[in-house]
Order: sequence, then structure tokens, then C-alpha cells
Amino acid sequence: MNKAPATRLPVTVVTGFLGAGKSTLLRQLLLSSGLRLAVLVNEFGEVGIDGDLIRSCGFCPEEELDGRVVELANGCLCCTVQDEFLPVMQQLLQRADELDGIVVETSGLALPLPLVQAFRWPEIRTRTRVTGVVTVVDGEALSNGSVVADPAALEAQRVADPSLDHLSDINSLFDDQLGAADLVLMSRADCLNEEQIQTLQSRLSAQLRGGVSVLPMARGNVPAALLMGLDRPEEDEHHHDHDHDHDHDHHHHDHSHVAMESVTLNWQGTTSKAQLETLLPALIADHGLLRLKGRAWLPGKSHPLQIQAVGPRLECWFDSNSRLDRPSSDGLELVALGLSLDGTGVQEQFKGGLA
Repeated sequence: MNKAPATRLPVTVVTGFLGAGKSTLLRQLLLSSGLRLAVLVNEFGEVGIDGDLIRSCGFCPEEELDGRVVELANGCLCCTVQDEFLPVMQQLLQRADELDGIVVETSGLALPLPLVQAFRWPEIRTRTRVTGVVTVVDGEALSNGSVVADPAALEAQRVADPSLDHLSDINSLFDDQLGAADLVLMSRADCLNEEQIQTLQSRLSAQLRGGVSVLPMARGNVPAALLMGLDRPEEDEHHHDHDHDHDHDHHHHDHSHVAMESVTLNWQGTTSKAQLETLLPALIADHGLLRLKGRAWLPGKSHPLQIQAVGPRLECWFDSNSRLDRPSSDGLELVALGLSLDGTGVQEQFKGGLA
């Protein structure tokens, strides 16, 4: 087995209420992505249902399960960062060279932002990077007027753990989930008609930060590249072999009522990190890009500037662990993912911002 380079592991945080579809999403990701992922599951109460569902899906050999699925039960991550979260992350990072990434499934009763902030702790911030917070919402329940399909089960989940005395009402928690989101996935979209989907997208978008998209989803079918910023290993190899020197769009049918599209952006010439950190957020917001990823070679820099964005969350860093040889000229290559992309418009704004 080829080992991943010793670089910062991408981390995707998945949040949403009990029954929203988080575990279905993760099972689909683990089984279909071809990626070597570890899963950290934060649950409340004595029965680790989500962890058991993930363990039993057959995504890795049984002898690897203890190192690939880690459960934190009977405690809210936002309250137990130092005592529980850090030791667990240190345990996972001991096997970092055997992993492509980490997915953290939080209970909907955990506050998302303190968890994201926990990844800034000195012990782990140099070895991980949060690629995005994905909030899963139950489209069918929302269409019926509730943020959760089974309020009684959610209340029982809250009562099961005494550490949750800091929690406010469910609607406020839902607002917190939306406020932290870089991407919102609307589950059970196959149970809704187009008018219902569009109504919910408009309603949710009004509660989100600029640049955050709402993507309909059925049965957890979402491209791994969208969730993790990583392709399948064989696709990634294809990417490096051909350098994506073509500009046409690719359509990824993900069975979620929408067709994912991608457009490749290439630029040969001089730019700067500051210029890109101004241009790219505008490109994301103006064209509703779901994810942006790639690299730039900047003047005087021997290492590539890695670029990753999900929704409005953009991170650019010089990758000293890159094994790529520096090309003879400066330049930039990116792949943008979105819905019904105006490829020409994206290209024109991208090149106009660099000219």
C-alpha cells in the first residue's frame, strides 16, 4: 500500500440533528470514495448507534476498525476538548501516514464552532486542516414544518447526557448549525418535488453566510471530492498525469436531483497569495462554487501554494511536503465544482482578475 505524504490531513466536520442523514452520508462516502478515511463519532448516551452503523458497513478490514473508527460518548466535544478530543486526535495522528483524511461526525447537540476551534490547538493544527463544515438537514422534515423528524427522540438524546445543560432550544441549535456551515446538504430530496426543494433552498440560504450553498441529496450520494477535497486515488493519479489542460466542463450525476459540474482553470503568469485571496472568494460567491481546489507556483517560491475552498472557507498554504517538481514558469491550476456552472463566466472572471 502506498503511504500518503507526511502533510496536514484534511478534516471534514459533519453536523446535523439525529435522523438528518449523517450516518447514511458517511457510509456512502466510506464505501464508495476509495479513500482511506478515519471517522471520529461524537455521540450522547450509552448506546453508540452511529458508530455501530459505521463499523458494520464493511468499509475496511475488521482488524483495522479500532484505528479507523473512534467514538466519543457521554460528553459534548465543545465541553471536553482537552480531556477527550485531544487524546483521540493524537491517537489518530499516530497513523496519519496510513490515512487520506478524517471525518468527524458530531451529534446535532454539539456546538460546531468550538470543535472547529479545537483544531487550532498547537498539538494538532500543524498536522490537520479543516476543509469544511458540512451541515446535514432533513429536507422532508423541514418541508413539514420541523427542523427534526422525531423531536421526542432528540429530546431523549439530550436528556441522556447531563453535560448538556448549556444547550438552548432546538431551533437555536439549528441556527448554530447553519451559521457554522460551509456547505448544507438537504437529505431526502427524493421525497420532495422541485418546487419544495427550491422553496427550502431559498429559505435556508437566507440564514447562511454568503457563498454557502444548499445541495439536495438523496441516500447520501454526494461526490467524495466535494466533501473531502480529495479524488479517488486513481483519479488523482490521472489528474497529475494530464495536468487538466482542457477547459470543458465535466458532469457528475450524483442522483441528488442536480448534476455536479466542474470547470478547470489554468493561468500561466505571475500572481501572489494576496491577489488570490482577494480574487477567489469573489469567484466563489459570484458563481456559487461549492468547492475549489488546486495549486499555484509563485515567484521565488520553491514549494507550491496549495489552494482549498469549500463554500466561503478558503485556505492557501505553502506545502513544504509536496513531492512535485517545480515547473520552469509560474502559474496556477484549479478545479471548480458547482451546480449548473457558467463555465465561460467563471473563466472570464478568473482570467480578468489575474490579468
